[in-house]
Amino acid sequence: MQHLSNKRILLGVTGSIAAYKAAELVRRLQDAGAEVRVVMTEGAKAFVTPLTFQALSGFPVYENLLDEEAEAAMGHIELARWADVILIAPASANSLANFAHGRADELLLAVCLAANVPLAVAPAMNKHMWADQATQENVKLLSQRGVLFLGPDSGSQACGDIGEGRMIESEKIILALSELFSVGRLSGQTVLITAGPTREALDPVRYLSNNSSGKMGYAIAEAAVEAGANVILVSGPVSLETPDRVTRVNVESAAEMEAAVKEYIAETDIFIASAAVADYRPLTVQQDKIKKKDDRLTIELEKNTDILAMVKAEYAKTFCVGFAAETQNLKSYARKKLAQKNIDMIAANLVGAGATKTDGTFNSDTNELTLYWQGGEKKLELASKTKLARQLIELIAEHFSLYETNLNNVVSLKNL
Repeated sequence: MQHLSNKRILLGVTGSIAAYKAAELVRRLQDAGAEVRVVMTEGAKAFVTPLTFQALSGFPVYENLLDEEAEAAMGHIELARWADVILIAPASANSLANFAHGRADELLLAVCLAANVPLAVAPAMNKHMWADQATQENVKLLSQRGVLFLGPDSGSQACGDIGEGRMIESEKIILALSELFSVGRLSGQTVLITAGPTREALDPVRYLSNNSSGKMGYAIAEAAVEAGANVILVSGPVSLETPDRVTRVNVESAAEMEAAVKEYIAETDIFIASAAVADYRPLTVQQDKIKKKDDRLTIELEKNTDILAMVKAEYAKTFCVGFAAETQNLKSYARKKLAQKNIDMIAANLVGAGATKTDGTFNSDTNELTLYWQGGEKKLELASKTKLARQLIELIAEHFSLYETNLNNVVSLKNL
């Protein structure tokens, strides 16, 4: 199994003789399924050339903070948004001091300050530099801020000394990073997710559909697996690979999606309805292709079942999360759907002309969401759909835990 499949790792390489080990680390991270991009400090380039990392990663190496061309393409803010985790390997004594004191005069330092993702560092330095009081105070300060320290190991060093300060091996780094994404918040729970569009047939060659790519739903499925859940994904027609350890059920129409949901819902703890299900379907599906004759064609439509509302009405104990894609009045429409469907949470986002940051959202790899629930809301800022999905699952797990506790308390009171 690829432990870091589809994870975006920003590798920072600093000025240490162990920089040569970072080249091998890029390969091992890729073997584990990760996409890797590299930021180098000036000191790092004294040991290994940027061309080495460009060849290994398949992407340009990011070097300069005030590079106009780089800032136009993927500057420090975009790099911070792109990454799922930032790994500094090797991390020199100087880099630890700079991180601890919040400096931002190099690209890597600025990215770390701008990022809202886990930061892991693999120190590499002479044993006396590692043991020095100043370094240890920096390590303590960074640890208190949540920085994950990987190593160092003890052994022979490039200078001839033997002791603590060696950069740990790639396998240990990969294992530690893998554990960051195995949070287990939904361990033992069954999560049913709908994703993608539906297609409502007009005749044998035509159908009504929408622009949903399914990317958000698939990212949610992957995040739920990372959280330890048993995941069933009911998918409309999309061109996406099935996430690892996910049971996928392919459907075409809203009626087929409804039938698939009914098949699995009884054993479901959390239902996440991210699919863009057609509200209406043709009343009659023509057996033969509709021929072009008149200037106008009238097609009579009938309502499809509101799958989410149906699930909450028939399985009231299931924790239900809906999605609302709106072109205007986001909060009012989302709150209205939350109340009408009697669901537990709704994730809302703008689409169309109003979603300028995400190119209309459909088919985009980024999005921003606002989550609403009874008595609360939370904005998830613009980020990759992968990162958003993890934030969403974390919040769902938190609310589900409270929800489950309340249900158990109600049952206990009834039994008194």
